[in-house]
Amino acid sequence: MRRKAVIFTLLVLMILSLAGCSNGDRTAGTVNNGSNDNKEVKTIKIAYLPITHALPLYVENELAKENFKNFKLELVKFGSWTELVDALNSGKVDGASMLVELAMKAKEQGIDLKAVALGHRDGNVVVVSKDINKVEDLKGKSFAIPSKLSTHNILLHIMLKNHGLSYSDVNVVELPPPEMAAALAEGRISGYCVAEPFGAKSVAVDKGKTLFESQDLWEDSVCCGLILRNEFIKNNEAIAEEFIREYIKAGEKAESKDEVIRDIATSYLKAEELVLDLSLKWISYDNLKLEEKDYNELAKYMVEMGLSKNPPKYSEFVDNTFIGEVK
Repeated sequence: MRRKAVIFTLLVLMILSLAGCSNGDRTAGTVNNGSNDNKEVKTIKIAYLPITHALPLYVENELAKENFKNFKLELVKFGSWTELVDALNSGKVDGASMLVELAMKAKEQGIDLKAVALGHRDGNVVVVSKDINKVEDLKGKSFAIPSKLSTHNILLHIMLKNHGLSYSDVNVVELPPPEMAAALAEGRISGYCVAEPFGAKSVAVDKGKTLFESQDLWEDSVCCGLILRNEFIKNNEAIAEEFIREYIKAGEKAESKDEVIRDIATSYLKAEELVLDLSLKWISYDNLKLEEKDYNELAKYMVEMGLSKNPPKYSEFVDNTFIGEVK
């Protein structure tokens, strides 16, 4: 009997010990969770190329982090539009700051994308070599663009058309933006049109000059935009709203072009001071809402140039639900 009593006592002590450990584990878990209430914070992956046209995205990432309540922002850098588009179309990223024409083409091909804001206003220039004094001097010469599906290509088309030349009168070549300034300096091309700061690079070192700014050729031209996968928007409406709201605020801050903004731009672009000065002088971040009349003009040019047979309608492609009226 005494032996049974000892065994029983030992069993009771073991059970109490295990119960105590279990309670300890739960208590530790509660402390680790804190007051977060197990709330999941989603990471939004946004693709970009290091260009001035994506500055609102950089500003949001640097200055609005403390304001994010429901998400973390991860910017994913790419070296070419082709790589960026592949990542967006395959769902490896949730969105991108990119050429609107590329997004329109993807939409036309069945990729469900939405343009939720612009990246900038103006900010594209036609840069030519020092021996080019008028558009007609470009006849028979090589002219570089980053992509056929770009506002830069459309600006070239408009410029030639306005001066009685056809697109075939120049040798149009596609070059990666970082190569264009060197190609101009070496005489391999006589001009180019590209996203900033690559236009400013030639002008700043006096290897090229500005023939036109984008507003001289096409007022209110549409270029880069903030594009999101529609699947992401549908599944994360509150997060999408918060992300876009902070993006628009970042655009307003970017328009100030003060020292804080310049420091952010420099950290992402690695641009020299004079290059950045010119680039920011040409570009605006005021009113990043994509208006229907501007979009329809872009679609018209794409059809006219044979870049698209059936561009998506404004109502199908542009989502202003979250942006509201941008002042």
